Parts: sequence; C-alpha cells; structure tokens
Amino acid sequence: MIAALAVAVIVLAIVFFSGGGGHKYTLVFQNAGQLVPDNQVLIGGSPVGSVESIGLTDDNLAEVHVEVDQELHEGTTATIRATSLSGVANHYVSISPGPNSNPALDDGAELGLSSTTTPVDIDQFFNTFPPRVRQGLANFIKGNAAIYSGQGEKANDAYKYFGTALNRTGAFARELNADQNLLSRFIVSSARLTTAVAGRGEQLSSAVTNATTAFDAIASQNENFDATLRELPPVLRQSNTTFVNLRAALDDLEPLVNTAKPATKELAPFLAELRPVFQKLVPFTRNLRLVVSRPGKGNDARDLLATLPQVQQLASNAFPHAEQGIEDFQPNLNFIRAYTPDLFNAFSKLGQVAGYYDGNGHYVRAITSGQNLFRYNGESSELEPISKSEQFDPFENVHTHRRCPGGATQPAPDGSNPWVGGASVDSSECNPGDVPPGP
Repeated sequence: MIAALAVAVIVLAIVFFSGGGGHKYTLVFQNAGQLVPDNQVLIGGSPVGSVESIGLTDDNLAEVHVEVDQELHEGTTATIRATSLSGVANHYVSISPGPNSNPALDDGAELGLSSTTTPVDIDQFFNTFPPRVRQGLANFIKGNAAIYSGQGEKANDAYKYFGTALNRTGAFARELNADQNLLSRFIVSSARLTTAVAGRGEQLSSAVTNATTAFDAIASQNENFDATLRELPPVLRQSNTTFVNLRAALDDLEPLVNTAKPATKELAPFLAELRPVFQKLVPFTRNLRLVVSRPGKGNDARDLLATLPQVQQLASNAFPHAEQGIEDFQPNLNFIRAYTPDLFNAFSKLGQVAGYYDGNGHYVRAITSGQNLFRYNGESSELEPISKSEQFDPFENVHTHRRCPGGATQPAPDGSNPWVGGASVDSSECNPGDVPPGP
C-alpha cells in the first residue's frame, strides 16, 4: 500500500514539475528585445510556458528557445512585448497560434523573421528625434519637476476636487459630442494644423527650447505667480461688472456695424490685393535703407549728396560750353534727321542683303572687299592698304558721296522721294536726280 502511494506521488511530481511534456520551439528575432531566461510565454494573455535560453545565430540574430504546453501549428506568429513602457526586464513572448486545421509544427521547429516581431524600445523612439528636440524634452520634464517641487500639500488639496473636475469634463464631452458636424470640422482642422506643424520641424524644435526657458522662468517666480492667482478673483468680479456694461455698449454699437457693412464689403478683396504690395514693400524698404546709408565710402546717397556742391561747381563751368556745343551741332542734327528713314531702311534690309551671294560670296562680303581699302600686288601676291586720300578716287564721277533723303531707291509715283526742302536739306547739298535706274 505504501509502495503504491509512493509511485503515485512520483507520477504526480513528474507531471507537475516536468511541465507535462511541453513542446519546444525556436523563435528567431532581429534582437532579443531585453528578454531574459524564464520570461513568460503567453497565448491569449494566459501563461503557457517560459523562455529557456537565448543565443545568437551565425548572422547575429536573436535565437530564443521556448517551451510551451500547447502544440503549435503552421501560421503561428510570435511578438516580444513589454508589460509597461518604462520596464527593462519585464518583457514576455506573446504567441498567436495558427489555425488548428493547419499542420502541426514539429517539436524544435523554428519560426523565422517572417513570423516574429521585435518590439520598439522607448529609447529607440526617443533616438528618432534630433538632439535639440531630445534636449528640449529633457529640459521640459526637469522644468515640470521644478514647478511642482514642494507643492505636495497644495496638490493634495487640489485632488479633492478631482472627481468634480472629471464630472464637469464628462459634461463638457457630452456637449462637445452633441454637435457632430462641428466636431468633425474641428478634427479636420486639427489634422491640417498638425500637418502644417510637422512641416516646421526646426521651428518646432526652437519652440520647445523656448518653452523650456519660459517654464524655467515661471518656476523661478512661483511666489509671484501664487500672489497673482490670489488677486485673480477680485479682478474677475470687477471684470464681470465691466462685461455687463460692455454688453449694453455692444447693443448700441450694432446699428453702426450694420451701417458699415455695405461700405466694408469690398474691403477684404482690397486687402487681399494690397498684401502683395506690402510683401514687395519690405525688400524695397530694406534696399532703400542701404541706398541712403551703406557702410563704406562713396557708395550711398548721403555720400552722393555730400559731393553735389563740387559737382555743381564743375557743372557751372561745363554747361555753358555744352550749350554752345549743342547749338553748333544743331545744323548737323537737322541735316541727319531728314535721313532717318534711309538709316532705318538700311538696318531693316541688312539681313536681306546678306542673304544673296554670287561667285564672290555673299553681297555684304563682296561689298566689304570692294570698298577700295586694299589693292592686290601681283608681284608679292599680297593686299596692300590704299591711302585715305586715294580711297574715294574711283567714286568721283559716280556722285555717291551725298544722296538726297530717299534717293537710295527709285522715285515713288507720288514724288515723295527723293526729298529736298525745308531747313534740313536743299538742292545745293545734294542732287535730286542722283537715283538708282529703273522704274
């Protein structure tokens, strides 16, 4: 009898202490996620086993050996989780079993990276921020600690009203939820605001740093802040009276606003058109400041005005001679003015002339070579310059020295060219009959 009882005890001990013949599997993760041996293995939130050992594969992946009471099937996934954000070694393995209709996994089977998920630790999350943002967040936390330091008793008094605050918060949430359309627009606008803020990373970092400085300043003025809060109730009571009187004043102001609405209807479009003007006015004002006063010597309007007396003195001597020069040049200008159509016509036809060519090349090139500037020396086979006194000898009998205005082409049927008369050109200065042949 005693022997049978001993055998039963041994069998129970084997069942309870050996885990009932659990199943062993190998889970491969990118890293062990701060797992340690004997961490729990959970399925559906219930412990089913533990971590036996942790090792490294040949390619430096985490190889976690677990033993569980339940048999796993294909399609099983495993995730390393933490019981809290700030924990270090309080991690566990959460297993999502595959369907029982799938084939069972062999004892010692391995789940690869496609079936496992490594957790993201809180330090990895903080490392995604730039150093300035991390420093600003650290200063923000330290600043909050400084603000609440030594305020335990007052905090306990505030906690007495915590339940009432939650009740009022619930009432506020109900009122907020009563208008679904307004709440929807608020959420959409908040999303746009968040998107705009996300695109201003550097400015946000500076704002966090400046907020830390502001909170430090507030923390150093706790006593003054407390005195201000004590004076706030009388100010609010006085403000209540002021607001009551203001309501009556606004009622009296309403007729004025209604009268002003038609006059200000076009004000918004006007201001919208005025905005680009002011945007361009900013750089103009900056440049105007540099024009008036710029560092250095002789490079701004102030230095220019300082030199004006000397310029005036020199100009007073130069202007009389300039006036005489203009007066002497006036006859030449009158003569040249009559040839204005010929000059512009020559410029407009220059491209057409350059397009024609013959055996000597393009006409412009041929004319350039035929201006009697050089003569060919047959003995030396070189071009020799012709003196200026001899250059016009071939043209003495051609009368091309001076044609009348419009005399470069055949006369028009209305007799408008060549033109002679007035104070510009007369028949003594050119020959009206000197025109190209042809109709």
